[in-house]
Amino acid sequence: MPEHEADGQLATPTHEVRDFLHRRREQIAQRWADEPLFRTVFTVSRDEAVEAGKVVVDALAQVADSDQVEDPDAAGFSEVREQLSRMGAARSRAGLSNTQVSSELAALRPPVENLLAADLEQAPPEHLRACSTTLTVLMGTLRLVAMQSALSEWQALSDRQRMQLLEVATPVIRLWDGIVAVPLIGTLDSARSQVVMETLLNAVVDQHARFAILDITGVPTVDSLVAQHLMKTVAAARLMGAQCIVSGIRPAIAQTIVHLGLDLDVITRASLADALGYALHELGADIVNPGAGQR
Repeated sequence: MPEHEADGQLATPTHEVRDFLHRRREQIAQRWADEPLFRTVFTVSRDEAVEAGKVVVDALAQVADSDQVEDPDAAGFSEVREQLSRMGAARSRAGLSNTQVSSELAALRPPVENLLAADLEQAPPEHLRACSTTLTVLMGTLRLVAMQSALSEWQALSDRQRMQLLEVATPVIRLWDGIVAVPLIGTLDSARSQVVMETLLNAVVDQHARFAILDITGVPTVDSLVAQHLMKTVAAARLMGAQCIVSGIRPAIAQTIVHLGLDLDVITRASLADALGYALHELGADIVNPGAGQR
């Protein structure tokens, strides 16, 4: 039955929806527990899905109470934002697209609308329409909040995976006692350059390296920011007591550096082998060809 305000008038649509959500909290949660979004995420027990549904219903009631049914930043949504994010991410990991996840969120609305229509069966038609519209807007905002939260979670996961790939693609090799090398292959952008710096400096500390070789034979080109970042890496390694050697500079990269007028205050060698030979010589270790002198 519709609620009435103290002056005898019908409650406002938002407050009517708020009171309806409080009254039908259990029934709504029970119906949601059978929907794919809850049933497939909360698999331990049905009671777990029901309790998760109650949390969402409480959040909707709080948003309706504040008359902010159109605001995805309403305080009431903060209580369920993390839960909605986990639910969306779980469905995404199960292979569903963003559109499919959005459809599962939209499927939560009909059970609630049916309960509202039954509750307000005796209400004036205009009041029922206004309350239905308010509920529709509220559920649409919930859907928007859920998708925003899920997209943020997916973006964070993508960023973490990207950083992991960058770290895997930037190995540090111990060539000799006191000599480490970072062979770089592929495009070198600012983000990867930062990973190179961190990885190399950590290796200098861990390996007590006196020489650090940056081999860029496999890098087709670099821009001005990356070139400057490489120079900062060289300077940082020098501050930590390691001499940095850059090997394998391609003609295109050399032209870029000259064109930009960058001051390469660094030892360079044509190849990784030449750089290693230089470092070994500086350490007092000479490479001897066993076949030399034999006739």
